[in-house]
Amino acid sequence: MLFKKKTAEQTEPMDLDAVMKKFDRESNTRIWEGVPKIVVTSILALFSIFCLYVTLFASWLEELRLTTFVAFIVLIGYIMYPAKKGKQRVNYMPWYDILLMIGGTGSFLYYAFNALTIIQQGSKLEFYQIIIGIIGIISVVEVCRRSVGLPIIIVAGCFVAYALIWGVSNPTFVGRLNYIVRYLFYGKEGILSTPINVCSKFIIVFIIFGAFLERTGIADFFIQISNAIVGGFSGGPAKVAVVASALEGVVSGSSVANTVGSGSVTIPLMKKTGYKPEFAAAAEASASTGGQIMPPIMGAAAFLMADYVGVPYSDIVVRAILPAILYFAGVFISVHLEAKKEGLRGLSKEELPKFIPLLKKVYLLLPLIILIYLVGTSQRSIQYAAAIAIIAIIVVSLFNKENRITPKRIWEALASGGQGMITVAAACGVAGIIAGTITMTGLANMMINGIVALAGNQVIVALFLTMICCIVLGMGVPTTASYCIMAATCAPILTRMGVPLIASHFFVFYFGIVADLTPPVALAAYAGAAIAQANPMKTAITATKLAIGAFIVPFVFALNPAMLLIDTTAIDVIVIVITSLIGIFAVSASLEGFLVHKMTWYERIISLVGGLLLIYPGLTTDIIGVGLVAVVVAVQLLTKKKYQTA
Repeated sequence: MLFKKKTAEQTEPMDLDAVMKKFDRESNTRIWEGVPKIVVTSILALFSIFCLYVTLFASWLEELRLTTFVAFIVLIGYIMYPAKKGKQRVNYMPWYDILLMIGGTGSFLYYAFNALTIIQQGSKLEFYQIIIGIIGIISVVEVCRRSVGLPIIIVAGCFVAYALIWGVSNPTFVGRLNYIVRYLFYGKEGILSTPINVCSKFIIVFIIFGAFLERTGIADFFIQISNAIVGGFSGGPAKVAVVASALEGVVSGSSVANTVGSGSVTIPLMKKTGYKPEFAAAAEASASTGGQIMPPIMGAAAFLMADYVGVPYSDIVVRAILPAILYFAGVFISVHLEAKKEGLRGLSKEELPKFIPLLKKVYLLLPLIILIYLVGTSQRSIQYAAAIAIIAIIVVSLFNKENRITPKRIWEALASGGQGMITVAAACGVAGIIAGTITMTGLANMMINGIVALAGNQVIVALFLTMICCIVLGMGVPTTASYCIMAATCAPILTRMGVPLIASHFFVFYFGIVADLTPPVALAAYAGAAIAQANPMKTAITATKLAIGAFIVPFVFALNPAMLLIDTTAIDVIVIVITSLIGIFAVSASLEGFLVHKMTWYERIISLVGGLLLIYPGLTTDIIGVGLVAVVVAVQLLTKKKYQTA
């Protein structure tokens, strides 16, 4: 098992690598040592350098740039990821993997070297070119299966099977196959569509930025500063988990990695202060998953959203701030109420880090500040802003003896960035296949018309049905790929119902993410449960309850886009934020069953109804909601002494 035996007083340290490998496909890599490791590291680092050069300086033909990029992804994908989980032989790669690697890489390089000829051919492709296309598609799908997992492959397989059997009108099987391969491999609406394009231009630079930033020790700084700020309050370690995960989400794009990274510190502390194992794991998982909605990175989906919606990246970042704050406020309120209900204390003064020494390390935030400033003011392109921030990281590290970035660490950071790109790019390639298949068959319109007809004129019904679709399609799928699928299938439904375009995309983005917490495929919750030695399903259910903000906030900005700063005034924004915060507080109290003291069943119902009315936009609902919540608060205060003496 993942854990050693525990005594009555404490638990021995767990194998975090084992936890990551169990719940995060990205961590299941081959083992390279000695000279092979040097060679593999060099290939990964050179890939990062190549991507930086192409995105910053080169002006290549798009087909050449994208096919070369995917060829690299296929090459390093097979080098890094074995066909199945389990114990790996050191410095070993089976012959069939070598063949798949050569065939897949060669397919995309063939396209790269013959791009102009293939473009001029149009739809008149030779038989051998169709075979090359099939090999290329299979190679990308297999890399995705190895690095991401089966759920997204099953979804893609169903859509392709539909296209092959019913969706394409060509009367012959060979004709349908040729059309599908030409559309998905050689066209710009399949593998080489928007997701891969955005990956090769923007996401890769930010992944490299994150790899460099990680080597400055900023993750530990986030945990320490969170401890210093909120660690001493009631239930402090859980609040540390919320604050630290929000800060880490600024640069991280993996809910499982966030959960394991900060959870290895916060979960044992939460258990030590009295939190139940399931609650401790759920608090960390819900906070870490929320890291993917925290600007500016947002799990890399912010770049894709900007491209899909047609607005500047900085615009997406600004609009994401208020919903993210409300989400984390909801989680924070829940852990606070749980602490009060259980009578939990915070960390002692001896356990808290000293604030003044931490302030001396505040310079670690400088690269982030530079990045946000450059992106926010649009003084530089996104790529150049990230590149400048990377240089700032290297400069800043010179003042940090513990984590100074040496030439060796620079090389390692480049290699880490290259490896980190495999999962995102492979998932986006398969997401492109899904989106392309939906487009070529007209399935998108059928889905849109079906849900619109089912919803009638009721936007709330369409929102609910879309939420279900997003959660189901997003299970086990990485954030970036999940958003790509939702943007092609679900967002147009809401747009057709009159929801603003950007609000529609934010809505599906949020519900694609909560699949990491929602049973049965709640990977972040299961990872947290493994660290806490808790029941996985109970943890997932508790995490879903804690993340109630992620289920409520999207409905708020879909029904009232003022939260996304759309067609609004400052007063409108202030009102909706205040009412939404009170509403989330009331809903959280209802779910926890505690406010000033333990709530009765009817107080919980009134609090829930009042909270939901406050969250639903409208003056009438706000007035009724405030009244209901005020009644519950008044009753709780009046019966406080009675409860204490009981």
